[in-house]
Amino acid sequence: MTYKEARAFIDETTKYGYILGLETVTELLKRLGNPQDDLKFAHIAGTNGKGSILAYVSTILKEAGYKVGRYISPTIFEYRERIQVNEKYITEEAVARLAEQVQQAGKSMLAEGLSHPTCFEVETAMAFLYFKEMNCDIVVLETGMGGLTDATNVVKTTLVAAFASISMDHMGFLGETQEEIARIKAGIIKPNSIVVSAPQKPEVHRVLQDMCSSQNVEYREVEEEKITDICYGFEKQSFSYKGLKSLMPGLVGTCQIGNASVAVEVMEALKEQGFPVTEEELRRGLSKTIWVGRFTAVDKNPLFVVDGAHNRDAADRLLETLELYFPKKRKIFILGVLADKEYDYMVSRLAPLAERIITLMTPDNTRALPAEDLAKAIRRYNSRVEAADSLKDAVRRAESYAKEDDLILAFGSLSYLGDLVREVHLRKENI
Repeated sequence: MTYKEARAFIDETTKYGYILGLETVTELLKRLGNPQDDLKFAHIAGTNGKGSILAYVSTILKEAGYKVGRYISPTIFEYRERIQVNEKYITEEAVARLAEQVQQAGKSMLAEGLSHPTCFEVETAMAFLYFKEMNCDIVVLETGMGGLTDATNVVKTTLVAAFASISMDHMGFLGETQEEIARIKAGIIKPNSIVVSAPQKPEVHRVLQDMCSSQNVEYREVEEEKITDICYGFEKQSFSYKGLKSLMPGLVGTCQIGNASVAVEVMEALKEQGFPVTEEELRRGLSKTIWVGRFTAVDKNPLFVVDGAHNRDAADRLLETLELYFPKKRKIFILGVLADKEYDYMVSRLAPLAERIITLMTPDNTRALPAEDLAKAIRRYNSRVEAADSLKDAVRRAESYAKEDDLILAFGSLSYLGDLVREVHLRKENI
């Protein structure tokens, strides 16, 4: 099987949908020798911030000399980004070889009258095979959706289960209340692990605490009162936490102080689980962390920033960040969203800030909301909105409206940001 054939096979499995549950992925991995049982995990769930926490933790571990697997979704720039070892993408050769193994296992399951694995289950199995093959010391694992019935939750050897902020998202799949969603996400908690969490709302805190008590697992939550000496800035930020002075996270945005604090707690828990790092390695890892799509500058003059805010909590954090960093800048927004997201709340909060808004339909996504439909929703809050014909057209329009001291901000679905960044760089090269 070639890489192209592997991608075609994986794309074909999207017809099986996104089915929550562990029965099929358990059977698939059993036929592949259960590679996940030979690995150790830091498993991360939550609504907003889990990718940033994963980036901090995996970069710190890499700086400490460990061989670290990363499994993430969605990706920004290319398919192979979702499976990494020490921040290097899985090779095309490995994708082809492992996809063929998974394909054979899937065929045998179908032949026996069993369900075929979904796309996410196929990719999860490939990731575990690759991480075992690469002899990873530890894998930092991001849930796809939820926790309890997410394909990643087939793992049994979790050392630390970490929770980013939990809020309302994917309600049709996970539940209609904070408590219901928190219970599903809390499903990643395993016996003999240590649980670390960002500060949570009282109802979420109770769910996590109760789940830990039932499993006889220690629960730790970031102590907000011990986050001190906070210095916000778009170029760099710093804070102190629990005696660690002047920590400098590599990611910007008001939420990143909290995310980095969770990472510090995760590293303390991993130290107790056999993965020590020095203070210098911790500091270096925090400062070297890169995570494109989280309030990331991709060009200057005018400043061009991309951010993956796509739900209520993320919209609030983005608004907070804009008001803190750029209260006086004229703002031109590019926005593309998925139709199944609560985009009306997001535009109600953010649209009034913009001098001009250009909407687009995110390319190659069946869940994408048409640009004109999004523009119509925005007109309730800001009349200076127009629908672009394409991503390229959206970038062209935004840059034509922006002056040198303005801010262009592209946000919404993560699914289009990689293509947008490429288009910005391409336009710059052709100037």
